[in-house]
Amino acid sequence: MSTRHQVKLVREGQYVAEVEVELIEEPEGWAPYLGVEDARKLDAVRVALREGDVEKASEQSKVFRLMPIAV
Repeated sequence: MSTRHQVKLVREGQYVAEVEVELIEEPEGWAPYLGVEDARKLDAVRVALREGDVEKASEQSKVFRLMPIAV
């Protein structure tokens, strides 16, 4: 079993968060997959953004605001 780091994006409304997670790789099964703690971290960031609590979401991720541009 080996692991590698990856950044997952979580989008809720006008916000996007970059969350660093560790993917677990195995030669068999459903690899790569997230560990339980990383899955909970993604869910916590998603819930915080959904509730508009950017400060809480930014404790575990980098948070960005999406802005439409006129072309």
